[in-house]
Amino acid sequence: MRPSTKTVDEATGRYLPIIYAEELPFWEGAKKRTLQLQRCNQCEKPWYPIGPTCPHCFSTDFRWDVMSGKGFVHAKVVYHKAWTKWFEDKVPYAVVQVQLAEGPRLTSNVLECNVRDVRIGMPVEVTYQDITEEITLVQFRPDSGALAK
Repeated sequence: MRPSTKTVDEATGRYLPIIYAEELPFWEGAKKRTLQLQRCNQCEKPWYPIGPTCPHCFSTDFRWDVMSGKGFVHAKVVYHKAWTKWFEDKVPYAVVQVQLAEGPRLTSNVLECNVRDVRIGMPVEVTYQDITEEITLVQFRPDSGALAK
């Protein structure tokens, strides 16, 4: 995988994430179906968004660790307008902020769930969505194990 500034998939019209060199381990992990985030070697805390220093202790000594992929919906917004042609058959859709069990929060979507059923506090688990041959998105779905308890 290489950094990419391609912003639109010509085949679908879907917007694509810009991939910077320092983010490659995150995107390569997603392609392999693992959620990897940076973890500080000094204070041991993971963080997101990706950056060159730990936001907790400012150390530049870090590693990439696999996260559990478990968390809960911390915040949500439901869009009823298709901002691009690609979204026309997808409205309404929810954009959520998921707080991982390890602490960091990621902005994403909840798949395999009706938008009306997405709730703040809802347990979720990571899933992955291939959007091109090169790019796999980190998404979430209801955590069936947590919902069964």
